Amino acid sequence: MNKLPREMADTPQTRSPSFKLSFEDADFLLRDELRAVRLQLELLKPELMLQDQNIRSTIVVFGSARVPSPEDAACHCDEANAALAADPGNPELQRAARARENQRKRCHYYEEARRFGRLVSEAAQTSQGRDYVIMTGGGPGIMEAANRGASDAKRVSVGLNISLPHEQVPNPYITPDLAFQFHYFALRKMHFLMRAKALVVFPGGFGTFDELFETLTLIQTRKIDPMPVLLFGEDYWRRVVNFDAMVEEGVVAPEDLDIFHFVESAEDAWNYIAAFNEPGPKEPPMQRNDPL
Repeated sequence: MNKLPREMADTPQTRSPSFKLSFEDADFLLRDELRAVRLQLELLKPELMLQDQNIRSTIVVFGSARVPSPEDAACHCDEANAALAADPGNPELQRAARARENQRKRCHYYEEARRFGRLVSEAAQTSQGRDYVIMTGGGPGIMEAANRGASDAKRVSVGLNISLPHEQVPNPYITPDLAFQFHYFALRKMHFLMRAKALVVFPGGFGTFDELFETLTLIQTRKIDPMPVLLFGEDYWRRVVNFDAMVEEGVVAPEDLDIFHFVESAEDAWNYIAAFNEPGPKEPPMQRNDPL
């Protein structure tokens, strides 16, 4: 590519936005008419960088950003209880103390996600290639835990952050060269599934449900090949989603409930994934209209 001279005459023409090179003109690239170009860039940049890092396959971990590590949970509980002790009649402080205690009860999911990230990374990443690389949404909570487990094993992991109105920064355990930021949810979801060999879902809220049910729909409608979809914590999932009622109402088929499987430990999840992907007879690949 021909480069412009370092020193350019300062004239009304050279100062005009029209004279900027298109790829250096941020105002131009952010026009509504350039949305298709921006979508393509969000597809290509992570794809090419993942290829450069020899990321051949991934295991995607979803879950709440609000599940703290045990150490953070204990610290938050102590702070909330100390504030409540100083003003025991304050209803807002009472609610805060209860909320922190509930978070502390959920922190075992953080530990399981961390153990799972380490177990998978130690077992699957070798000098010959990077398979079953942990991939998360890149934020705190369960996502941080899974990336942290891979870091404990001294293996790489991926984080796909999304730009949001409130501050959203990548957790510190993602491999720096594999930390990506997206503007478009759609492209981020596509990258979650492009290399996925399994989806592991911990308790979470709206975002977790969105990602889980999109994957279930793609498998149900035969847009993607079957893969293990593992739900951590059967008690949680059966309380928040009445899957059996969906069958009774006729909105899903009984066999649709076979798309996912409940697990309770990191070992359960990894053993299921490993068994599913062992060489041997499998359901034949689908003839699909693959949106990916």
